[in-house]
Amino acid sequence: MIYLLGGNGYIGRAYQRLLAVRGIPHRSLSRAELDYADPALLAAALRAGRATFLINAAGYTGKPNVDACELHKAETLLGNSVLPGRIADACEAAGIPWGHVSSGCIYTGARPGGAGFNENDAPNFTFRQNNCSFYSGTKALGEEVLADRPDVFIWRLRIPFDRHDGPRNYLSKLMRYERLLDAANSLSELEEFAAATLSCWEKRIPFGTYNVTNPGHVTTREVAGLIHESGVCTREFTFFNDEAEFMRTVAKTPRSNCILDSSKLLATGIHLTPVHNALRKALQSWQRT
Repeated sequence: MIYLLGGNGYIGRAYQRLLAVRGIPHRSLSRAELDYADPALLAAALRAGRATFLINAAGYTGKPNVDACELHKAETLLGNSVLPGRIADACEAAGIPWGHVSSGCIYTGARPGGAGFNENDAPNFTFRQNNCSFYSGTKALGEEVLADRPDVFIWRLRIPFDRHDGPRNYLSKLMRYERLLDAANSLSELEEFAAATLSCWEKRIPFGTYNVTNPGHVTTREVAGLIHESGVCTREFTFFNDEAEFMRTVAKTPRSNCILDSSKLLATGIHLTPVHNALRKALQSWQRT
C-alpha cells in the first residue's frame, strides 16, 4: 500500500494515474481528511493503513507562478521547508521508507563548460547566496531539513510538462505567455518523472538525492520552435531582449534557469527519454482541455 500526499496537485495527479494504471494499491491522503503536517497523526495513519511506502508530492508553488510565493511566505515556508521534516518524523516513527518531490530550481546556470549540476554540487540559488526567489529558497531549505534522514529519496523535478494542456504544464504556459524569456534549462516530462521515481522504490536503488530530468537540455526558443513545428500552436512567439527586461517589466522575483546532470539516475538502470524527443512526443499526442 502506497500513501500519496498532495494527490490533487499537478504532480500528484500524475502519480494517481500511474498507480491506477498499474493496479498498485494506493491511498491519496488529503489535508481535509487528515492533518498530515502532524507527525503523530500521520504515523498512526501509516501504521493503521499498513503502508509500505509514501510519496510526498505536497508543497507550495504559488499560483499562477512563483511570484505569488513572495506574497504568501508563511505558507511557502511551511509547505516546502517545514512539512518535509514533519513527514520524515512520521515515516521514521512508523518505519516507512518514502520519497520527496523536490526541485531543481535550487540551482542557476550550469557548471563551468556548460555541464549540468550533479547531486554532489551545492545548490547555488538559495537564501545562503541571497540571490533566489522565496520559493527556491524554501525548496533548498527543505532538502537541508532532510539531510542525513534515513530511508528517503529526494527527487528533483525540473519544469514539468506533459501532453495534457493545463495551467501548470510548461508547454501550455509558453503558448499563453505574451512574451518569452530565452534560457537554457533541463526539463522533466511528468509521466516519465512519476514512473522513474516509482522505479526507484520498485528497484530498491540506494536512497538519496536524484536529478530526475530528461537527458540533455533545451532553450526556450527551441521549445517554441518545436511547438510551432507540431502545429499545436502556430502563432509567432516573441521574446524579451534579455533577462533584465524580463525582470524589469514582468517578474517580481528572480527565476531559476539551470541545467542538471541526470547520469546518477541513469546509472541505476532507470532511463528517461532525451528531452527533445520527449517534447516532440508530448506535442504529437497533445490533448486540449
